[in-house]
Amino acid sequence: MSVKGIKLRYFAMVLAVIAIVAGAYLTFFQTRGFVGTTATITAVDTVPSETYDEEQTYEVTVEYTVDGVKYTEKLDSYSPSYKVGKTVKIQYDPNDPSVIHSGRGIGIYFFIIGIVILAVAIISIVKEKLSLKKLKENTNGEKTTYPPSAVGAERELYFITDLGTPKYGHRIEDADRNVLYEAKMTKFTMTTPFGFDFIDHVNIRTTPHLIGHEESTEWNSIILDNHYTFTFDGEDIWKHLKRNGIRVDSSFGGGSGKLVGANYVIYRDDIEIARVESTSNYVHEEDAEEHGKIGSLVPIQGFFRIWTGLQDLDLLFVTLLAFARSGASDSSGGNYKTFFGTFKKNKS
Repeated sequence: MSVKGIKLRYFAMVLAVIAIVAGAYLTFFQTRGFVGTTATITAVDTVPSETYDEEQTYEVTVEYTVDGVKYTEKLDSYSPSYKVGKTVKIQYDPNDPSVIHSGRGIGIYFFIIGIVILAVAIISIVKEKLSLKKLKENTNGEKTTYPPSAVGAERELYFITDLGTPKYGHRIEDADRNVLYEAKMTKFTMTTPFGFDFIDHVNIRTTPHLIGHEESTEWNSIILDNHYTFTFDGEDIWKHLKRNGIRVDSSFGGGSGKLVGANYVIYRDDIEIARVESTSNYVHEEDAEEHGKIGSLVPIQGFFRIWTGLQDLDLLFVTLLAFARSGASDSSGGNYKTFFGTFKKNKS
């Protein structure tokens, strides 16, 4: 199971708490009741590495006396300044003087790192809530909805993803490469949702949205499906699409000469609004011909060829955005329904 994005933030918070507790114990409680004294370093030995690229480690031996009894023990820390004959401060257990600590253990580092990670996570949560609050204020607290579907003559369009930069966006072009609709990133962040402007060039309309980091739960199991998702204005993207009447039948197969990729039939309120197929990044036919056989046939996540009669592209754009950014091949956020859809399609 692996997590990333927002889930990683909460996972980091759990690790931070563990680090703080461990650091506090090692720093403030493990040596409670111990007594301080001075020890002399008698040896600094290298520890044989198990692998050739493993970092070199050292073992420090010290000698000290308690109540007239001489002890020789291994120190629990190392510093480049440690040399044979040098004296160092140590702490020993009065009930068992052979148990010692240098007072330079990693506990304090655990404690500090845990505090920093926890603070960053909490700040990111607060910033996310403020961003969502501001967005709700701009939309009067209403969840994003879409106008009724208006259908005209069918046309072939192209969904393109801008790769090669962390601030990648998406757009829909027509056959003449005119950009009809696009999403441009306005705020890039590692811990909170990205800010995007959705620009409808046909209706001359710009709408701000918050898109969360991609999240995945990967089971690597035949029984349990992997799940890929992200948030859209604070709502799970697949729930957002379902709430707005979207249903997608997906399957794997060829199309337009491409190698095997995902095909989609998109419905709104059980009425077909678009047919879509995944393509290479050469979505325009003339580009595909120019860039050779293999490169133009291999589907790449985030590139689609579309056949639709929709006049308003908002909801279709968000639907394709869900597949482009998540890595899922079906509208439940996984892949299994696409496999089942393929078997059903081939059987019929």
